[in-house]
Amino acid sequence: MAYFLGVDTGGTYTDAVILDEAENRILGTAKSLTTRHDLALGIGGAVDRALAASGIAADQIALVSLSTTLATNALVEGQGGRVALISMGFDEDDLTRAGLADALKGDPVIRIAGGHNHAGIEAEKPDLTRLEAEVRALGPHVMGFAVAARFATRNPAHELAARDLIRSVTGRPVTCSHELSAQLNGPKRALTAVLNARLIGMIDRLVAACERHLQQIGINAPLMVVRGDGALISAAVVRERPIETVLSGPAASIVGARWLTGAQDALVSDIGGTTTDVALLRGGLPEIDPEGARVGGFRTMVEAVAMRTTGLGGDSEVHLLQEGMGGRLHLGPRRLLPISLLAMTTPAMVHEALDRWLSGPAPGEYDGRFVVPMQGVTQTGGLGPRDLAVLERINAPMPVAKARTSRLEAAALDRLVARGLVMLSGVTPSDASHVAGSLSDWDKSAAEKALQLMAMRKTAAGERFATDAAAMARMIIDQVTAQTVACLLEAALAEDPRFQGTDVTALARHPLLVAGLDQYQGIMAFSTQLALPVIGLGASAPSYYGAVGQRLGCQMILPEHAGVANAIGAVAGQISQRVSGLVTSPAQGRFVAHFASGPKAYGDRDAALDAMEAALREEAIRRASASGADDLRVESSRDIKEAGIEGQIIFVEATVTVTASGRPRVAHIR
Repeated sequence: MAYFLGVDTGGTYTDAVILDEAENRILGTAKSLTTRHDLALGIGGAVDRALAASGIAADQIALVSLSTTLATNALVEGQGGRVALISMGFDEDDLTRAGLADALKGDPVIRIAGGHNHAGIEAEKPDLTRLEAEVRALGPHVMGFAVAARFATRNPAHELAARDLIRSVTGRPVTCSHELSAQLNGPKRALTAVLNARLIGMIDRLVAACERHLQQIGINAPLMVVRGDGALISAAVVRERPIETVLSGPAASIVGARWLTGAQDALVSDIGGTTTDVALLRGGLPEIDPEGARVGGFRTMVEAVAMRTTGLGGDSEVHLLQEGMGGRLHLGPRRLLPISLLAMTTPAMVHEALDRWLSGPAPGEYDGRFVVPMQGVTQTGGLGPRDLAVLERINAPMPVAKARTSRLEAAALDRLVARGLVMLSGVTPSDASHVAGSLSDWDKSAAEKALQLMAMRKTAAGERFATDAAAMARMIIDQVTAQTVACLLEAALAEDPRFQGTDVTALARHPLLVAGLDQYQGIMAFSTQLALPVIGLGASAPSYYGAVGQRLGCQMILPEHAGVANAIGAVAGQISQRVSGLVTSPAQGRFVAHFASGPKAYGDRDAALDAMEAALREEAIRRASASGADDLRVESSRDIKEAGIEGQIIFVEATVTVTASGRPRVAHIR
């Protein structure tokens, strides 16, 4: 009998679940707060309690699988370590495409000659001497490097040469763009490589923390990690390619939703602390996004579940916006530490500050805001003197006004938040839920004071935003409903063939659609409802999703164990490795197979295709085996593009794809 352990590390909570694989039965679940300064503490708390609840001994666990939203959250919030991009053969204008400049956020770029043409022939020799000098100087100030060369998917030689040089000179992790995607579009590949490099340190800390606790308690089982398409990969592989964990948590939730409900057709909506993730389950399977995962405004080349991710969660920042003579709310996309949670660890400081602010005539600009140092995050390369001065001052949780002494330091504080060195604390929907009584985990008194302070703020007409803390809580919870409804409508409209190609964001807010949701009856009558059920997942789903279902006029399914669906999905998936390669025809009778080692020419089309398929089959099997798969199934396909010219069919190019998949290898339990 095999027992599996699933772990999901989110922005607020870490979940664990023990699954009896033979009987498909959950034996125990547990939650623990995610401990950013030492992830092993949160993981350990959840794992130990889940084992105790299940009655299963640690040495009986045959497989451990991990999913996480940390990578997704980091990209949504614009966080991550400082990296350097090595751009080989690209123009300055290329850095402005695909959102690459926004992803770099001012991080250094080294542009050198190099790259290949579309046929994989060297366009210009790379200046490796200059590259060595520049990376040697940058090495101590960045956490990793991304390398992108023009047409590297046709010939990766220059990326490989740069990678080997950087590793030998700096010892830092290096991400090559061709390792993440076989597609063209150099700027988009460069973007994906930059994001991967930025996430390496974070995911490495997560995997190391999990391994450390498993070893301490005597679990000697393979450790897998959920990929963005719901498949599993080994922990060793994910350390090299952390970008593949983007949408890992949401993908695991889709698998978990299917396991929990058996639903065939539904929208799955998973609300966490930072994001809400919505995907379509069709015929019991999620759709794969053909254009690559979109997260935090960036369109990557990572294969992942087709999902709409929005910065809305239980810990989203609450914004008070002036609108006309009145005001309105907006939530997210940044995650804050809920004040009711901060008060659990530093009650005296939080309550003293809240009481002082409430006793004043009107709230100051930064009243109700705190800043918390992130212990264990020490990468400060690239910070200026002002940034470092503010960081040194934040040696413990404190009010924001105490951390910054002038307006000039506001931008410095924002940079520290973006780098993940400090975190802001303020009012969130979680605080509102404590005031409303639907949550009771943290300090309700602190939440009431913080919402009372927010209610005292004035609209443009000079009126209070709300009469008291309870009214403020209702406004915030209603806003969660409104933004969740809009998110679900956008996802539904985007998947409905009738509305393909339309601006679904605008359509979801169109007055006629809103009138339909209102069931408006006047001279005209309107009625609109969602035709599919919604599966609501996440610990806070029961607090918010009842009203969402009523608004959309649809069935709302809130399954048992919905709060740990990600952890369930983490151990319910399979290992799958898919690799692709290209065969082109630069001249009549000449066929070029673009292997990872470089291009090779053939005089026969089928010979080139067969050679490419054989190489890909070998690589897919190698990757799947390295990822811990047993009993492999291998499938291949060929997408051949041809053109008719003067009555003849001419071969243009072909993409060959091979997929190797199987169940994870499990430990032999005595």
